[in-house]
Amino acid sequence: MTSFEIRDPVFATYVMGNAPLKRLATGFDWVEGPVWFGDQNCLLFSDIPNNRILRWTEEGITTFRAPSQFANGHTRDRQGRLISCEHGTRRVTRTEWDGTVTVLADSFEGKPLNSPNDVVVARDGTIWFTDPHYGIMTDYEGFRAPQELPCAVYRLPPDGKLEAMITDMACPNGLAFSPDESRLYVADTGRMFSADPQSIRVFDMVAGRPENGRLFHKISPGCADGMRVDTEGNLWSSAADGVHCLAPDGRLLGKILVPEIVSNLCFGGRAKHRLFITATTSLYAVVLNRNGM
Repeated sequence: MTSFEIRDPVFATYVMGNAPLKRLATGFDWVEGPVWFGDQNCLLFSDIPNNRILRWTEEGITTFRAPSQFANGHTRDRQGRLISCEHGTRRVTRTEWDGTVTVLADSFEGKPLNSPNDVVVARDGTIWFTDPHYGIMTDYEGFRAPQELPCAVYRLPPDGKLEAMITDMACPNGLAFSPDESRLYVADTGRMFSADPQSIRVFDMVAGRPENGRLFHKISPGCADGMRVDTEGNLWSSAADGVHCLAPDGRLLGKILVPEIVSNLCFGGRAKHRLFITATTSLYAVVLNRNGM
């Protein structure tokens, strides 16, 4: 079932012909936001239109939370707690160990956020998230709302003072740090039904702030959405035809071809060398010769 496209010979050492792409589950409407919980040997991911967060283990699929406030992207903080972007409530939340939900951000300068989409946490505990307008443009119940803030990338440090860090992107979506956190990658998926640029931009991190934003790579076909990095600094990005592996200099090294449009991905498993892939109606996984962050 696995099909690889080799663009650079090094990519042939990243993938294994005897480790096929596996469909772990299917029958969803639009899956997103995979996050690995190694201490529980499980994966959480969102089935957005069905308003639920699902939990995958080798034993099968169960419901982790429903309703989920149409949650999209997820990550874990430095204490291992779940951080979620909720479209329905237009907020970023943290799930505490006792199951209660703490609101971390839902407005900026007195105006409601648009629809937080994807999120990462830096080593110092600072939460970075994207806030495009996709959620408030959809037809799901409770989503339609006027846009009061520009689409932006926000920074929420441990002291809780929210800052808009990048405001010149059409629709910032997925984001990821390089292994040493000297770079921040942000996908710009453009505005719906427009000719806005759809690309990955990279920023130099200077004193904790993104500077010198520039084009890193333009995904084709489709556009970048969710992204992750491996320990060598390669960027693994979603695309319309699968997962694209990009070298730190932006070169396309190769592709993992997937039979559905990929929305997001994450590394997991005991050695973090299993790539979990959310793609339209299904959850997939493939074992790689790379270890993820």
